[in-house]
Amino acid sequence: MKHLSALAFGLFTAMSAPAWAQSPVVVELFTSQGCSSCPPADRLMHELSGRDDVIALALHVDYWDYIGWKDEFADPNYSKRQRGYAIEAGRRSVYTPQMIINGVTDIVGARPMELSKAIADHAAKPSLVDLAVSKSGDAVKISATTGHRGGPLLVHMVRYQHERTANITRGENAGHTLSYANVTQDWKILQEWDGVTDLSLEAQAPGDYPLVVMIQEGRHGPILAAAQIK
Repeated sequence: MKHLSALAFGLFTAMSAPAWAQSPVVVELFTSQGCSSCPPADRLMHELSGRDDVIALALHVDYWDYIGWKDEFADPNYSKRQRGYAIEAGRRSVYTPQMIINGVTDIVGARPMELSKAIADHAAKPSLVDLAVSKSGDAVKISATTGHRGGPLLVHMVRYQHERTANITRGENAGHTLSYANVTQDWKILQEWDGVTDLSLEAQAPGDYPLVVMIQEGRHGPILAAAQIK
């Protein structure tokens, strides 16, 4: 497991609620091609990507690029997202590999039993948001209602590729050809939602890449609902 302090990172760049429909559990993996500890977690993502009750997203960070290999899938915005989770949770460092489940639960490295329990725990909780997503051509239609009253919510949309392969010639994984599942790209915050009025919006998503829509409390709070189009 590789660590970077949150400070150093910055240098590198009970009212009862109605029972809403269940929502898939979102697993975000923060990983890097330059991290020798990451391949076991990357392999776990291949298993998760085949499940209908889980939305698995691989976010490649860029803060290990300086040690010998530039991750071609990395995006500095994913590094910022991970740092935001760390600050929200009061953690003093960021690291790879790290899994964040539904924006709340932090799992260090590749721990299948711990991950399985976390997914089951989140799946057992009813969603407070009823989210529907459909796509016709390039147009994505999103609608939602909620009984949540915890503050502003953000509507995220992200695309991903089912599988990408990298031939790594330098750095900690030099000499290996590694396969990555559900590699994220084109992450957007579509709008802020007050969570009081019904949500109805349309976004553009050209092409055939799968997409995920998430409703999250703030930028780094709990993910209240998610839906994907594969």
